Amino acid sequence: MRTAQEDLRASEVLRDAGLFSHSCFLAQQSAEKAVKSIHLIQDRDPWGHGIQKLLADLPEPPPAMVPWQDYLDKAAALDRFYIPARYPNGLPDLTPGTTFTRRDADTALVQARTIVEAAENSLRPGQG
Repeated sequence: MRTAQEDLRASEVLRDAGLFSHSCFLAQQSAEKAVKSIHLIQDRDPWGHGIQKLLADLPEPPPAMVPWQDYLDKAAALDRFYIPARYPNGLPDLTPGTTFTRRDADTALVQARTIVEAAENSLRPGQG
């Protein structure tokens, strides 16, 4: 979980520095790592990078928590950043640095923060 939190902070720094594509990618990474940490704490072997699939593969959390299915829209939005935000050929005739905006980074951070916080809550004693 610590690495997920660090990626989230780095995403904020990159956004503030105007490096929006990098910020979007690290926001995606923070959510991915947070969900993987839940798998790992449950002795599960997470595979892949799609946050949607990683969430769908989790058993449902305790009744006091929001079901993982409620986070799938946020996961889908973040999953879109996994390739295009990193590679110059990820989008036809465009490069990440000229494509992604502050608005993209802000949105990615909000979505990632929501997933990271939910993952943190699920790992607290007595939660799951």
